Formats: sequence, C-alpha cells, structure tokens
Amino acid sequence: MARLPFITFEGSEGCGKSTQVRRLTKRLETAGVPVLVTREPGGTAIGESIRELLQFAPQSAAMTPETELLLFEASRAQLVREIIKPALKKGHCVIADRFYDSTTVYQGIARKLDQKIVRQLNVFAVGDCIPDATFFLDVDFQTARDRMKGPRRPDRMEMQPDGFYKEVIQAYRELAKAEADRVVMVDGSKSAEAIEDEIWKILSARFPALATSNVKHRTSNI
Repeated sequence: MARLPFITFEGSEGCGKSTQVRRLTKRLETAGVPVLVTREPGGTAIGESIRELLQFAPQSAAMTPETELLLFEASRAQLVREIIKPALKKGHCVIADRFYDSTTVYQGIARKLDQKIVRQLNVFAVGDCIPDATFFLDVDFQTARDRMKGPRRPDRMEMQPDGFYKEVIQAYRELAKAEADRVVMVDGSKSAEAIEDEIWKILSARFPALATSNVKHRTSNI
C-alpha cells in the first residue's frame, strides 16, 4: 500500500487555512485515517522557540529579512526530519499549516530576497519531502485584513503594511498557476462548510485511501 499523502495549506493571514486544517483532520479521523497535524513555524521544541522569536519576541522588531528567512528554514529543517518524515514512514497522513511555499511567497516575493537563494534554501531544508497536495485559500486583500481584526494578540507578520499583503496574495495566485498539478486554488471567501466539502471532494478523488481507510485512527497534534 502506498504511503498516505502529505497535505499542506497555504494563503495570506486571515485566509481561513487553519480552520480548514481542523475540519479536514476531523474528516480524516472519521474515515479512520491516522493523522498528524503540524504548523510552521513550529511543530518541534526547537521550532516553537523559533516561532516565539519570529512572531512575538520584542527583539524581533529589529530582525532583517535575511535573518527571518534563515530562522524559518531552520524551523522547517527540524520539523521535516524530526516529525514529518517519520510520521509518513509510520503510515500517517500529515497535514501542515504552512510549508515551504510560504517562504517562497513571503520572503522570496514580499520581502524581495533573492529568489534563487530562497529556492536553494527551501530544497536544503526539506530535501525530498515535497507535499503531495497543497491547498491555497484565496481571499482578496480587504477580506484578509478584516479577518485579522479581533481580540487576539497580533503577531509580527500580521502587522505588515498593506502593500506587503497585496504582494503575498498575488504571489500565491501566480504560484498556483505555475504549479497547478500540486497547488489547488480554492475560493476562500465561500463558507467554511463549502470550502471543506470542496477540499474533501478533491482529496478523496486523488487519494481514495483517505475516504475508504479502515485503519484504526490515531491522531497526533504537534
């Protein structure tokens, strides 16, 4: 039996990807699929320390784009080797809330770093650990901004200027066109239920084992 897929979710802040990660996980559990859920940056003890530094540490205000890039790649390299690859090998379906496409878009495009270097670092960090399917939840800039408003504490990435997010959204759209075999663009303005159904329809068609598994499920949240 072929291994279960590695699925990633991408999009700008406020696109709804984390909601869909939770909904897909529940669907897979119901189907009896062993699932492991992780996020970026983070997912390991080392990665969570990096996450705090990237998002909330007071000293992060002085962080350069180059440092930001390297910290994301360090977190990812640890996550791939400590968590993702072993989980896939054990027969889990892995769902990641962000992966290397975020770095391609945020650091390579929006931060305007050398895209060749970003690609090389992505390859170095993940090796042969490439997602089998990536869902990009596409929302317009104003929708994303409105969804980011709320009582919770905003992180450093959520406090970027408007132009930054406009570039992020456009870069994701171009990425979806360039890698259409892997990246599926989903209208993120639809209801959470409609998006969930669309994602499940696509996944169950591409990976029938997800909808028919009788394996006793075991879910891990990292």
